Amino acid sequence: MTKTIINTAAAPKAIGPYSQAVKANGFLFVSGQIPLDPVTGELVYGGITAQTHQVCANLRAILAAENLQFSDVVKTGVFLADMGDFQAMNEVYAQYFSAQAPARACVQVARLPRDVAVEIEVIAAYPAK
Repeated sequence: MTKTIINTAAAPKAIGPYSQAVKANGFLFVSGQIPLDPVTGELVYGGITAQTHQVCANLRAILAAENLQFSDVVKTGVFLADMGDFQAMNEVYAQYFSAQAPARACVQVARLPRDVAVEIEVIAAYPAK
């Protein structure tokens, strides 16, 4: 198996011992993104709606680094600090994953890094050549 580490300055730097994404066997595995501004490194506040938009912007930047789009995503994992935020998160999520939505899991967790409201990870498939 060939494994390639993917990093882009257009998304927040990893805040631990992990990569933004890893390319392997025709897939891109994108680490969970939290609502960090990639320029300032600061958290984006403003509630679940603003945080979900920032998370999706970070995901878009990592996908774009590999010439991929949200339509190439086959699986997502959504982690919420409060399942009461599900509807608002889902409304934002639907703006990014509209056509041929990927498979998804969504769970409430006890706590997220930096006490954010949402974290999302994705797996994308590279188009067949």
